[in-house]
This record gives sequence, C-alpha cells and structure tokens, in this order.
Amino acid sequence: MALEDLVVTLRHQLRVTSDLGDYGAIAIRRALLDTGEPRGPAVRTIHRILERRGILDAQRRIRRPAPPPGWHLPEVVAGRAELDSFDFVEGLVIQGGVHVEVLNGISLHGGLIGSWPGAIFTAAATLATLLMHWRAVGLPTYAQFDNDTRFQGPHQHRDVVSRVMRLCLSLGVTPVFAPPREHGFQNAIESLNGRWQQKVWSRFHHESLPALQACSDRFVAATRLRRVGRLAAAPPRRPIPPAWRLDL
Repeated sequence: MALEDLVVTLRHQLRVTSDLGDYGAIAIRRALLDTGEPRGPAVRTIHRILERRGILDAQRRIRRPAPPPGWHLPEVVAGRAELDSFDFVEGLVIQGGVHVEVLNGISLHGGLIGSWPGAIFTAAATLATLLMHWRAVGLPTYAQFDNDTRFQGPHQHRDVVSRVMRLCLSLGVTPVFAPPREHGFQNAIESLNGRWQQKVWSRFHHESLPALQACSDRFVAATRLRRVGRLAAAPPRRPIPPAWRLDL
C-alpha cells in the first residue's frame, strides 16, 4: 500500500509541477527511479495501480455489440426471409491486357455464393446473370445492391426504374439499395469480394478469361459444398414460376 500511495502522490506532483506536463505511467516510473526507489514497478503495474485507484484521465472505451445481420429488414433479421447481396469487383487485368470485371453474390443466411468473371458487364449482362443464378438456386425475398448504375439505372434522370429493378419486381423480389458510404449493410458481399480476390485472383496465374472462370467456378463449388448445413437451415427460396416470362 505504501508503494501505491507513493505512485499516487508522484502522479499528483507531476501533474502540478512537471515541466513537460507528463504524469502518466511512464513519467511516474521515471520519477520513481530518480528518487532511488529500489522497488520501482513496471509501467503496466503502475497503470493497474492508477486504474485501481480510479484516477485515470481517459475513460475505458465502451464497445457496443454490432447489430445483427439484416437488422434493417425485420423479416430478414427474424430469419424468415433471405437476402441476396450483389456487387462488382472492377479494375482487374489479365496479362496481355484483358480487362476483367466480376459480379459476386452471396445470401445472408445461407452463405450461398456465386461468382461470374467477365470482360464487360452491361446492365443487360447483369440482368441475364442474375436470372441465370436465380433459375438455378431459387428466388430470395430481397435482393440488395449498391448505387452502381447497372443496378440503379442512370443517375442523371429522376424516377428511373432500371432493368434489374424491374426484373426483381416482376419476380416478386424486393430490391434494396445500401446507403452510400455505409459499409455495414454490405459486409457480407464485401467480405466475399476480398476473399475471391485473395483465393482466386491473387493465388493463381490466369492465362485467359476462360481459365479464370474455371478457377472461380471451382472456388464457388468448394465453398457451397462446405456450407451445405448452413444452406439447409436458411430460409426457403422460391422457384421461378413456370409461366413467368421476362417483359421489360
């Protein structure tokens, strides 16, 4: 206790008289050594003494738990509806000057991924890819996108309903758009984008676009196989009605 009292006293003295204005654990230890104290404690020990005495200036940071995935959609956060998120990876170039874009998709609850590398994705190509994917795996209740014009349509016009939005609405899928610069909504798809670039793009040397597509397909198949149990527990997906026809 005498040592703790000495630490507290030195802190008060340093705070009032120190020319440098330092009175933290490092400054207190230096002052203890200057006084010839043979039992000079370590910096971490001094910090614990100050914390125990309740005389730390800074308050401990309060870490609040993150909201549950899909919190912005009540049916999704309750586990009664599935949400598919889609995003592009851009700016990739295969040796020889072949530009590559990748459309990635992932379901929130089931972790069902899809990845489609291509040369250039137009709005029409994006629509065709989404339709192909949903024909194979079924429809979610919600589909989430960012503000890319291939999803939203041209931004220079007001009240635009893009091809992708009309596709979703005609299939009974509610399109959802993540707010710009709010990354929490897109955590799942951004994580997939990073993982795809690490495990597929950067890991291998791709001679051509077909070789990249084959490598990406193997990655998707292996990931889906690992998540069979998670997919089985996810909310059910609806098949596309047999009588449905695309009408834009």
